[in-house]
Amino acid sequence: MGGRFLSIGECMVELSQAKDGHLRKGFAGDTFNTAWYARACMPQDWSVDYFTALGDDAMSDEMLDFMGAHGIGTANIRRLLGKTPGLYMINLKDGERSFSYWRDSSAARQLAADGDQLRTAIEASDVLYFSGITLAILSHEDAETLLAELRRAKAIGKLVAFDPNIRPRLWSSLDAMHTLIGEGARASTLVMPSFDDEAAHFGDDSIAGTIRRYRQHGANMVVVKNGPEGATIGTDAGETLVPAVKVAKVVDTTSAGDSFNGAFLADYLEHDDPIAAAHFAAVIAAKVIQEHGALVPPEKLQTAD
Repeated sequence: MGGRFLSIGECMVELSQAKDGHLRKGFAGDTFNTAWYARACMPQDWSVDYFTALGDDAMSDEMLDFMGAHGIGTANIRRLLGKTPGLYMINLKDGERSFSYWRDSSAARQLAADGDQLRTAIEASDVLYFSGITLAILSHEDAETLLAELRRAKAIGKLVAFDPNIRPRLWSSLDAMHTLIGEGARASTLVMPSFDDEAAHFGDDSIAGTIRRYRQHGANMVVVKNGPEGATIGTDAGETLVPAVKVAKVVDTTSAGDSFNGAFLADYLEHDDPIAAAHFAAVIAAKVIQEHGALVPPEKLQTAD
């Protein structure tokens, strides 16, 4: 039986490297990337929708058309007069990426300003997904509005999934970052952190420590991604390591974690088996990092069964 998957966050204009020094334009952003891979991996009886805010400019129009053309619902997207989407550029060296951002006036910073619209969208959905970046770009008041609605959804039994996706430069202070990441975990049933982020910014000395900390915040399940070392699933039943899929050459890791999250959620929602879901997600992520850009076309993922 299908349902409604809602991903909440910011989609941006992406500039990535192409041949001969040219740049390729696309659309991406952590929670949108996850929605993309969830849509690619979910059966058709599931809908995938995106919740954000965009401007009234031509680039916002183009972004909406792109989402709709690829099966991602846009009915929950607010349009704000005089605003535009954010933009970022990917800089690649030996397959590893760094980013340059232009997002200070992004419309998405006001995605939770209309609390009634936010509540309506969440109430209509079965599964919610958000990230630390979602929280970081919002005002404190709007972040609290979003968290309150997510806590409400969790309390009535909806699956709320959260990737802390820690980006210190987006936060007003480290204290604010630590506090709201913790509040994000408390609002969630499933937390999907990356161990390198957690070690660097929370001082975790082991994956077990990361799992324990987020479980203490109230998450039922924690799936810790650790790059080529694989992913570790922590539940009441204990911890299980699922190895990564080895690849001959890493081309672009931009969407490694986002694709893992989307594929994991798609498989887990269909089969209710987190270990099998992590194996499936590892295969998808391995395919993604062998391609350029954040969004790999679904037809290039189809051999992962």
